[in-house]
Amino acid sequence: MSYFDYERIAKGYAENRPQFHLLVMDMLLKQLEPGEKLKNGLDVGCGAGLSASALQKVCEQVIAADASWEMIQAAKQVPENRNIRFIQCAAEELDFEEDSFDIVTVAGAINWIKEEIFLPLVHGFLKNDKILLIYDNTMSDKMEGVEAYTKWWSEQYLRRFPKPPRKENIWRSEDILQYGFQVENRETYQNQVLMDQERFINYMVTQSNVIARVEEQGESLTDVREWFNQSLEDIFKGEKQSLVFEGYNWYLKLKKE
Repeated sequence: MSYFDYERIAKGYAENRPQFHLLVMDMLLKQLEPGEKLKNGLDVGCGAGLSASALQKVCEQVIAADASWEMIQAAKQVPENRNIRFIQCAAEELDFEEDSFDIVTVAGAINWIKEEIFLPLVHGFLKNDKILLIYDNTMSDKMEGVEAYTKWWSEQYLRRFPKPPRKENIWRSEDILQYGFQVENRETYQNQVLMDQERFINYMVTQSNVIARVEEQGESLTDVREWFNQSLEDIFKGEKQSLVFEGYNWYLKLKKE
């Protein structure tokens, strides 16, 4: 089951998702050798193209793939993506020649990918000593200076919209060694995003928790938005608030023989 192959979700990703990917690209540059140039990059699970667009900062040429036709169409509409080659393809079905890429990135998609199929594929088309970067950035249960938000998150939001089934990958070194990779580095970080109540709701209705209730179970989006508006009124109080996001970067390389 895909929670993302809907026109509403693709449009929401393109318009309402925070652009944290450039921050990650700056971190990536610190992992490279001084003066190292990356020519060909592949972004897997590109969604509406935010991650692929950011990859252009470090790569001369970018190919981006996603299983969702709707996401690919949304990504192609972004002017900054005009030089990117987009292909509709599941991560487990990618087919490229050996040593095709200087870097492969997966942003916010690894929990929806079967790594036992995907990683052996990457092993074939990633150049030796180059990076497979797996990263994500998600909203936490914290709002700067507003403790009531944390209570709202656990006692109202997650009860109303529980997480749908998904893998929660926390890989260990031994987990990836069997697929021919080793961990070069891991990073965690926090960043803050300023949102008013409307922007926050626009973001939240693109979360898989909400998609499962609206697109999959048929609940009214209007009713869902109204619930958010009413339950958040005393938290945002008509002002912009600083939401705390948490991110991680995993830098993997082909295992040395």
